[in-house]
Amino acid sequence: MDSGNHLITKCHALLPTAGSGSRLGGDLPKQFQQLAGRPMLAYAIEAFLQSVNVESIWVGVSPGFINNPILKKLEQGNKPIHFLPSGGPTRQETVRNTLAKILESGVSENDWVLVHDAARPGITSELIEKLIHAVKKSHVGGLLAMPLADTLKQADLDSTIAGNLPHAEKTIPREHLWQAQTPQMFPLKTLHDALVDAIRLEADVTDEASAMELVGYKPLLIEGATRNLKVTHPADWDLMQILLQTAGK
Repeated sequence: MDSGNHLITKCHALLPTAGSGSRLGGDLPKQFQQLAGRPMLAYAIEAFLQSVNVESIWVGVSPGFINNPILKKLEQGNKPIHFLPSGGPTRQETVRNTLAKILESGVSENDWVLVHDAARPGITSELIEKLIHAVKKSHVGGLLAMPLADTLKQADLDSTIAGNLPHAEKTIPREHLWQAQTPQMFPLKTLHDALVDAIRLEADVTDEASAMELVGYKPLLIEGATRNLKVTHPADWDLMQILLQTAGK
């Protein structure tokens, strides 16, 4: 689906950071904890700062965290970085609220927004530029994603409900299956309106692409990278720390 307004458009990054990161543990939300010597959020911000086609960066923060001194240390860069108290109880609401603030600031509703998980510190400017070029060339929204390599098993429902160890009920063919990553890039106003509808309808949307699919979009899948994994569990943290240290960041 064509946005219809792609001739003179800019790109902006949106990072929702209001989550608690409870599965990882720690005194701070995981996106602000020190990873390889820096707050985890700093790596994603740096990647967008280095991306020549990104005009500005907008970070949706929990209102109770907006005055934390950690944010002051992350504000320095070669392009505008805006920390907004637009965090909501869910990721979708944080993104919707932050999109609304971006629109209120005067950013064109026809511009592109790249929504990225702060818990994916392995993102690089090269991956961001790859996504931007592919999406702008086609004029259709898209996201980074990885073709599934592992064999998928569906567990039997009965044992799961009973609290027992699950049994493999069947194997699910992995052809045509992709694992979604971020950034996910869509027209600013179109994404905002899609999320408003999805939240109002209490639809089961787990990322921006699923909200856009509900309104008829067929987002492009642009191959990402293994290093762009989401840090959720302690083992992910340990692996990402090794990757970042190896990369010299």
